[in-house]
Parts: sequence; C-alpha cells; structure tokens
Amino acid sequence: MANKLLLATRNKKKKLELQELLDNPGIQVLTLEDIEHIPEIIEDGSSFEENAVKKARETAALSGYTCLADDSGLVVDALEGKPGIYSARFAGEEATDQENNEKLLDMMKNIKVGSRTARFICVIAISTPAGELESVCGVCEGKIALALSGGGGFGYDPLFIPEGYDQSFGELPARIKNTISHRAHALKKCQPILGRFLGL
Repeated sequence: MANKLLLATRNKKKKLELQELLDNPGIQVLTLEDIEHIPEIIEDGSSFEENAVKKARETAALSGYTCLADDSGLVVDALEGKPGIYSARFAGEEATDQENNEKLLDMMKNIKVGSRTARFICVIAISTPAGELESVCGVCEGKIALALSGGGGFGYDPLFIPEGYDQSFGELPARIKNTISHRAHALKKCQPILGRFLGL
C-alpha cells in the first residue's frame, strides 16, 4: 500500500507539478482538498524557510499525516529582493497571477535588459505528525522578460527566463521545467528525507 504524503496546498497546478516531480509509485499524494477541517495556516514568517516550516509542522500535527510544505517565490535583484515572500500576494491579498505579473512588469519598465536578473527560490519542509522536521532549499537563476510569454505553468512563469534558455517557464515544456526549476532542485534534495520519514 502506498504511503500517504500530504501537500500543504490547495493549488491544483502545484499539486500536479509536485506529483510529476515526486514520481514515486510508493507515495500517494494528498492535498488539503482531500482533508476536512484543516484551517488555513497564516504565513507570517520573515523568510521562505520560516513559512514552509510553520506550514509543514502545523499541518502534519493537525492532519496526522507526514506533510510536505513549500514556500517559494521570485527574488528580483533590481527590486531589492521583491516580491520575495510576498510573491503570491504582490498586487494584493486576493491578487491573480495576471495582476501580480502586471505589477512586476510595471515596476521594471525602466530596468535595462542586463539588469533584470532574478531567481526563483523554493524551500521545502517535511514534518511528521510527531514533529520530526527537515527542510531544504532549491534555486533557479534567470532573468525577467520584457513581456509575458507562454501559457504554461503558473505564477510568474510567463515572465521568468531561466539561465541558459531563451524561453520563459511559461513557454518551456513541463518536462524541461521539471528538471531545472527551483522546486525540482528542492525536491531532489527531499528524496532521502521522504525515504526516511515514510519508510520507503
């Protein structure tokens, strides 16, 4: 029987991406949509790691499942690290991906091509219901495009061009993105932790 791993997310696109990246028949992936009565964990940390650790620890304790939580975002050098931990709500608490992207483009309208360096950062924390916890970090370097391109992925994918490529994450096939993304790098580091925590 597959071991159950709860992802601390209700984001269907993130679930699909994480499932593809995990690609382990011994793991049955659940999300918060599959579990009743789990409240929204308030992400009030001052770093990606603090938010991921809080989500993983509290969700595991509440649900009784080993939980994987990630906090990830875009860090833009010309904007002194913004949007950072506020990536998902850059244009407001209920902002759409489109609104966040438009705000970023507007803030970068006077930034020259050579100064548009950025990186996606992903911190993944895994916690058992008993509170055993480990976290890892993955980074993908790149730059911010001058305009949105591609309909794939989610978030800032249509604006982020990874280092060594001419296409945005929104244009690149999922099989390529899933080998070079910040989340892919972090999940690769997670495999031995999952093996220990889930007894794989």
